[in-house]
Amino acid sequence: MDWRETITKSSAFLESKGVPDAAVAAELLAARLLRTGRGTLAAHLEKEAGEKYLEAMRRGLARLAKGEPVQYVIGEWDFRHLTLKCDRRALIPRPETEELVTRVLAHLKRMQTDGRSALPLVVDVGTGTGAIILSLAQEFGGEAAFLGTDISEEAIALAKENAERCGLSGRVKFAVADGLDDFDEPECVDVIVSNPPYIESAVCETLDTRVRDYEPRLALDGGVSGLDFYDRYLGDALNVLKPGGAVFFEIGEAQGPALAKLMADYGFSQVKIEKDFAGHDRYASGVLA
Repeated sequence: MDWRETITKSSAFLESKGVPDAAVAAELLAARLLRTGRGTLAAHLEKEAGEKYLEAMRRGLARLAKGEPVQYVIGEWDFRHLTLKCDRRALIPRPETEELVTRVLAHLKRMQTDGRSALPLVVDVGTGTGAIILSLAQEFGGEAAFLGTDISEEAIALAKENAERCGLSGRVKFAVADGLDDFDEPECVDVIVSNPPYIESAVCETLDTRVRDYEPRLALDGGVSGLDFYDRYLGDALNVLKPGGAVFFEIGEAQGPALAKLMADYGFSQVKIEKDFAGHDRYASGVLA
């Protein structure tokens, strides 16, 4: 059986099990086994799929059929210009978060142009896979210090593996920390960025099983209102941000007005609520006066 038939049958199997985007999932699994990209899979379609490959394909299909996300099954996922190791230790990086990085990069470049800080410190709170802070370190052309923190030791271990994988170990530091609690020095941070848990606790129970049963609850549950972590991080930011320092958050699509008020209440100015490509409120930012 060649790879074309293998992928066709795999896709039909996944579709029968209710796996969304079954054809894409089958192609991604095959591409991973063949050590190629999905875009170059066509060059392999007429080749015979050996038994070892077929057995590995069956194991992967079984995991997908049980509801495990394809990102965890193939073990890696693309984020901006990086290919990151991805497993159940951390939340799967999502396209919306790529735009959060774009906004922080623009701010850092403005700081560079204005000469406001010789070596700005950027802190990614709840770093997970390290996707945000590693992308910032890779793409920012100027000098800066980059730190990713997470309360989960497992997530920090994964982020460090990704830093090594991406050749960024010397540029980004990681630390196990509960939010911003471990910063002893006041007014030392220039930029705080975070994609915190922002889903209401009750809503977490209704999420798609591929999210609810596989991705870490710690990275999803934002408390009763979904705003717990924003409230806490903004309060802590008052102590650790330099005057004129900025915060950037990813937010839930219904949280824009509440976040704007919360940020204003904490004394942040230039508060912005911006939309993602789907037209939903997704990003909040502000500057500490």
